[in-house]
Amino acid sequence: MSGQADEIAEVLAAVEGVRAPDRRRRVTADGIDLAVIEWGAEDAPPLMLAHGGFDFAATFSRFGPLLAEGGYRVVAWDQRGHGDSAWAFSSTWDSDLRDAVAVIRSTSDRPAVFVGHSKGGGLLTTLAGCRPDLCSALVNLDGLPSKRPHPDVADHERTRMLADDLAGWLDHRRRARELERRPGTLDELAARRGRMNPRLPMEWLRFLVTVGARHDSEGWRWKLDPALRFGGFGPWRPEWMLYRLAGVTPPFLGVLGLVQEEMGWGTTPEDLEGRLPPGGRLVTLPDTGHFVHIERPVEVAGLVLEFLGEVL
Repeated sequence: MSGQADEIAEVLAAVEGVRAPDRRRRVTADGIDLAVIEWGAEDAPPLMLAHGGFDFAATFSRFGPLLAEGGYRVVAWDQRGHGDSAWAFSSTWDSDLRDAVAVIRSTSDRPAVFVGHSKGGGLLTTLAGCRPDLCSALVNLDGLPSKRPHPDVADHERTRMLADDLAGWLDHRRRARELERRPGTLDELAARRGRMNPRLPMEWLRFLVTVGARHDSEGWRWKLDPALRFGGFGPWRPEWMLYRLAGVTPPFLGVLGLVQEEMGWGTTPEDLEGRLPPGGRLVTLPDTGHFVHIERPVEVAGLVLEFLGEVL
C-alpha cells in the first residue's frame, strides 16, 4: 500500500460513522458534468441533499446514511465548480438552480424531499418556492438569510449597484480563469479549513480533505474552482430569499445553529420572526455552529426524520 493510501486509511479509521456512497453516477446539466452520490435503496422515496458553498456532496458521508436508514433514497451532488463536478465560466445562483432540477429529474418523476445546508439550503428553498411541484417537504439547515444591514435604496441607485456587482463579478471570473488552488499536505489543508470551521474536530477536517481534495505531484489541492468566492453567487442577494420565504408552500422545517461562524449566514431567530411559511417550524440549537449536521448528526437526522414522518 502506498504512503498516500496509508494516510487515507488512517484518516478514515479516525472518523466515526462515515459511510461510502452506495452508488455513484454522472448527470449532465446544460453541458456541465455533475458528480452524484447516493445512499439507500433505489426504490425508496427520493431525498435530495444539497451542500453549501466551498463544500462537497461527500461532506454528508455521516449525515446522509442516517437519513437513508430512515427509509429514503438520499441523493447528493457536487455543485458546479465543487468536488468532482465540472467547472464553468457561468457559476451563478440561477445555474445552480438549473443543475439541481437536472439532478432531481434524473432521480425520480415524483416530488422529492429537499434537505439543504447553508447555500444548499438557500438554493433548495428558492427552488421549492418557484417549483413546488418538485418538492414534497423542505428542510433548511442553517441556510436561512438575515435581514439586510442597510435600508432600502432608490431604484436608480439599486440599478447602479447591480451594474457594479455584475461588472465586478465578471472581472473576477476573468482574472481567476488561469488560477489554481494552492497545494499543501493533508494536515495543511485541514488546518486552513479549520480556520473557517474552528468547531469541527481535526479528524473530521482531515477526512474532508480526502473527499474534497485531490492529490498530485505537488501535494493535496482542494477540488474547488479558483473563481469561487464567499457570497459569490453572481448578481443575487441572499436576503431576496428572506422576503419570499413566507410564500413557500411545501411543509417547512428550519434548523438554526446559534453559534455564529465565518462560513455561516449570521442569521438569528429574531430575523425570521413573521417570515416563516404558514405552518413552518424553526428549531434552534444552542452551542452549535454552522455545520449542524456534522456537530450533531444523529440529533439533526432525528429532527429531519421526525418532521418528515409527521408531514408526509
